[in-house]
Formats: sequence, C-alpha cells, structure tokens
Amino acid sequence: MASAMQLTRRNPLADRQAAGPGVQITPAGPASRLSLRGPEKSTAALSKALGINLPTKPKTSATKGPRMALWLGPDEWLIIDAGKTNPSDLLAKARIPHSSVDVSHRNTAIKISGANAVAVLAAGCPQDLRDSSFPVGACSRTVFGKAEVVLFRVAEHTYRLECWRSFSTYVFDFLEEAARNAGA
Repeated sequence: MASAMQLTRRNPLADRQAAGPGVQITPAGPASRLSLRGPEKSTAALSKALGINLPTKPKTSATKGPRMALWLGPDEWLIIDAGKTNPSDLLAKARIPHSSVDVSHRNTAIKISGANAVAVLAAGCPQDLRDSSFPVGACSRTVFGKAEVVLFRVAEHTYRLECWRSFSTYVFDFLEEAARNAGA
C-alpha cells in the first residue's frame, strides 16, 4: 500500500531579493492567513477567541506578537499570524456568528523597507501614502499595478504587501523595476 506523501508549498519568491537607492525588497516570512467576516455584535467575542482586538475603524490594524488583524471593511478582516498558531484553529470551536476561510495557500507577502519605500510603492499604487493619510499601522485593500493587494504600513519606512501567489512574481518584478528608479 502506498503511503501518503506530505507536500510542502514553496514560496514563489523564496530566493528573490531586490534593492535600489534607499529601498530593500524581500519576501516576508511564512505566515498563516485567515479571511474573517462577522457582524458587529460578534467583534468582541471574535477578538477574545483570536487573542487580539479586531480593529473597527477604516484603514486600521492591530498587532499582538506575531499576529496581525487588518481592517478591510465594516465586517471584514485579514488575520495574519507569522508565529506557529493558525488563526483558523482558534476559531474552530467558536460558537460565534462569523465566516472564516483559511487563505494561507492563496497569499504571500513582500516586505518593502527603506527611506524610498513610499516612492517605490507610489510607482504602482494610486493610494495616497503620505504620513498624514497612511500612518504607521494603516492598512487597506488597493491595487499595485494590475494586481489587487492589501498594503500594511508596519513601521515608519516598512510596508507589508499581501498579494495572491499567482500575482507575486509580477508584483515583485514591478517593485524591483521601481526600486531601480527610486533615487531618480
């Protein structure tokens, strides 16, 4: 009898790195991801189950250790856990009205950091990324080039760009090209 083979998903950007004047672009480390939807009345209980306060205002996020909760809509969040916990497991037995889908297999992330990170992102993102409009902790669903992405400002000069794996090479190539011209 044949034994079951355990497959490991390879990050499509695993060996990629790019840099330009004042900017570095690298694949983010592995993480579990959960697309979470729930009514307002469930927010407190969902927050308790996940161990992080779900943000309730547009373009906001919450971070606790390796876990991030990004507000995407009035009843929608992207939960990212870069630790060893899969957020799906935390909600598996929750008796709270909600919908959760593990999208870990679908997404990957790219880290853009450095003094010219905004200039690189502005090459493909129409969103206003000035400090006053997109401060540290801000996040939103937007586009980069022709790909839908979720952009999260992690620190003053650091951004996390979540995208579908199937678009990740295109997005990384676009970022790499923009980085070459960042200092121009």
